[in-house]
Amino acid sequence: MHQRKAKMNELSDGVIALPGGFGTLEEFFEMLTWAQLGLHRKPVALLNVDGFYDALLALVDTMVDRGFLRKENREMLLVSDNIEDLLDKMRKYEAPSVGKWLNRAGLLNK
Repeated sequence: MHQRKAKMNELSDGVIALPGGFGTLEEFFEMLTWAQLGLHRKPVALLNVDGFYDALLALVDTMVDRGFLRKENREMLLVSDNIEDLLDKMRKYEAPSVGKWLNRAGLLNK
């Protein structure tokens, strides 16, 4: 799986997840995590057809509210229910600068 995702990343200009199952979510979150860590600077997006991803987006917002996810990282996730709007957001996307996750002691920076 990792080699397949690495190849997808190498060949793509960005990532759009359509409604899907566990495999879709696994691939989507790995690409989003790679962006979060600064391993790529490509847009990562959800096409939220008929509200399919509404519950997932609410969970991500809860992660921010409870301090498990930085607001800046949440803002990296592009979402729309309209493909043209989503592609426009992706064309305009500018990746944020990524700070270090671990300090010299190996502890997570807040």
